[in-house]
Amino acid sequence: MNPETPYARLSPDRVLDAVDACGLWPDGRLLALNSYENRVWQVGIEDQPPVIAKFYRPGRWSDAAIVEEHTFAQELADAELPVVAPLAFSHQTLLRHEGFRYALTPRRGGRAPALESVDQLQWLGRLIARMHVVGARQPFIHRGKLDHDTMVHQPMRAVLDSSLPPPSLRDHYLAAATRLDAAIAGRLQAVGPVRQLRLHGDCHPGNVLWTDDGPHFVDLDDARSGPAVQDLWMLASDDRAMQALLDGYQQFRDFDPTELALIPALRAMRQLHYAGWIAARWHDPAFPAAFPFAAESRWWEQHIGDLHELSDELE
Repeated sequence: MNPETPYARLSPDRVLDAVDACGLWPDGRLLALNSYENRVWQVGIEDQPPVIAKFYRPGRWSDAAIVEEHTFAQELADAELPVVAPLAFSHQTLLRHEGFRYALTPRRGGRAPALESVDQLQWLGRLIARMHVVGARQPFIHRGKLDHDTMVHQPMRAVLDSSLPPPSLRDHYLAAATRLDAAIAGRLQAVGPVRQLRLHGDCHPGNVLWTDDGPHFVDLDDARSGPAVQDLWMLASDDRAMQALLDGYQQFRDFDPTELALIPALRAMRQLHYAGWIAARWHDPAFPAAFPFAAESRWWEQHIGDLHELSDELE
């Protein structure tokens, strides 16, 4: 498998064959879903609901880390939380077919949450608190942490090792990212140690689907250890929304209010990581097609300006 184009051999027939190898009967209906880090398909099954087939990017997570994610998802489901956990076949959730690692999950549809609704925010806060009660029971061993190296230093190196920033802006990017790196470190030091627990890790509105029965959470691919506030801040557009989330959250779990001071640092880390993620994956043909703006000078000019604005907020 070529690491530059890891999915070149993942044809529709191979997707169907992988599902068939689990003892299911694909009916030939395939729908590619919106995913860049991995490849995800909805697969129709004869006389049964469709399943979701997720093919993992080679080299991103170890087998042990993927199994740890699956185990966490099942723990949450066993605690009657609305989390979509992988299906097991012969007691295995991490599956292999022709060199690809993959997992199958039930299809769970839904719509975006109404984040202007206090009731829905409180509902989400209660569910996230219950997720964190489970997440705090034991640590992740293999999935790593939401830390400075993963979210700041590695993405910076990926950008500087790539050809994406134009030569005239590379020094400006380095100066802006280095300034933000120091500002993030200063904020983390000022806040001091906070409790780490197993998180969803990427709890943004796109990973919450709402039905008439309420919300459910999908895609634990970024699950890792970190502070509780990481699973809250991306759902809160302002202080009012954050208070509604916390009103629900604190019905089931205490929240350390000092973590709120981490939000600007977490937002800045996400910005740095986003640019580094695109740069690190640029060899994958899906990325230039999906993110063509990353090859344009004006996007890097804007990104550099955003990094300075984030530094201003933190300093």
